[in-house]
Amino acid sequence: MTVRENRVRVAAVGDVHLDADVLGRYRPALEHVGEKADVLLLAGDLTRHGTTDEARCVAQEFGGLAVPVVAILGNHDYHSDQEYEVAKVLEDAGLTVLECTGTVVDLDGVRVGIAGTKGFGGGFAGACASEFGEPEMKAFTRHGREVAERFGHALAQLDCDVRIALTHYSPVPETLLGEPLEIYPFLGSYQLAQAIDAAPTVGLAVHGHAHAGSERGTTPGGVPVRNVAHPVIKQAYNVYQLSSVLAPV
Repeated sequence: MTVRENRVRVAAVGDVHLDADVLGRYRPALEHVGEKADVLLLAGDLTRHGTTDEARCVAQEFGGLAVPVVAILGNHDYHSDQEYEVAKVLEDAGLTVLECTGTVVDLDGVRVGIAGTKGFGGGFAGACASEFGEPEMKAFTRHGREVAERFGHALAQLDCDVRIALTHYSPVPETLLGEPLEIYPFLGSYQLAQAIDAAPTVGLAVHGHAHAGSERGTTPGGVPVRNVAHPVIKQAYNVYQLSSVLAPV
């Protein structure tokens, strides 16, 4: 791993939906990730149905790489109510799994802080849910708010040179372009963007989940947002340079 001119090369992908049928699809490209990137981020939906058997496929595919791997879970990874077991399988393989928590990776003297959460839906300014009405609606909206608040705290508390925000749900509507407007509230929340913009020195926000969305967006505070869902980027991972200027490698 090398960091040149205080720049960090960040590889990222989400929504790989691994099971035994597609095991090995990404590994040939991943064997060379250390030549192109300094860290690899996985933006959730790593499995199809959130089983430990599928998690072992993810561990085999993304374990033992030449760079640190930092992951979050997505909604698919929660489907079988085995999210804790799924996370443990990945951690036992050497991956760092975050949920409203953070980690700092030292890359040749540059301390890169990464905070991660699955996040949740709720919608965006002008078209979002509110904590009003039925208990079910209030619970839905409250959960999204509380997750965003915990995530924001983890992001702000990182002791690092630059921060990366890693979520599954989108923080902005721009990266959802291509998805039906009717499902935007189930694809992301403005509260995630608020958490990102409230933290200092966030250089990049990465998410997945929106298979028919667009790659690029920006938070209201100016943080670059990248949708790295595999159906969007159409390769094993994208690489971004994290510095004063963010550009694809």
